[in-house]
Amino acid sequence: MTRTSHIHLMATYNEWMNNKLYEAARSLSDEELCADRKAFFGSILGTLNHLVAGDTVWLQRFATHPANYVTLGPIRQLPVKSLDQLLFPNIRELSAHRVWLDQQMVEWSRSITESDLDHTLHYTSMKGVPADRNFYGLLMHFFNHQTHHRGQVTTLLSQAGVDIGDTDLVILIPSEPGVL
Repeated sequence: MTRTSHIHLMATYNEWMNNKLYEAARSLSDEELCADRKAFFGSILGTLNHLVAGDTVWLQRFATHPANYVTLGPIRQLPVKSLDQLLFPNIRELSAHRVWLDQQMVEWSRSITESDLDHTLHYTSMKGVPADRNFYGLLMHFFNHQTHHRGQVTTLLSQAGVDIGDTDLVILIPSEPGVL
């Protein structure tokens, strides 16, 4: 598996898992979704909003790559002031945006080339600190961050009595022919 095919796999996994997560979350009332569950971002809705905010900030940074990823163009304009910002006040609006964002991500992942991955990306953190990091390493952080917080939401949903089923990446990894 090449690095670019792995990135596309991770974008596809992200979309698949978000679909499962949001379907499960929509089974709860608005009150249950907004209830303070003592998680880092408070509620299920707060954590899901954080994921959208974080994904948006990273995609905006990735849009500055010299490859000039056309798919990321509309994401450049999205307003994110902080990572704990409640971008969408309810699961319906958040879910619609998540579907759109994931579609952009999957399409963008198809446009990344192997040579793009060795670029040093220059960006500024949310605290105003300049950074220079390897693009491929940042992509791995991006997908790991998503998995980390989806795991938190999965736990919060489980505590609320909602099981989202299998979540393992291995489900989407293609089978390889056996060696005899």
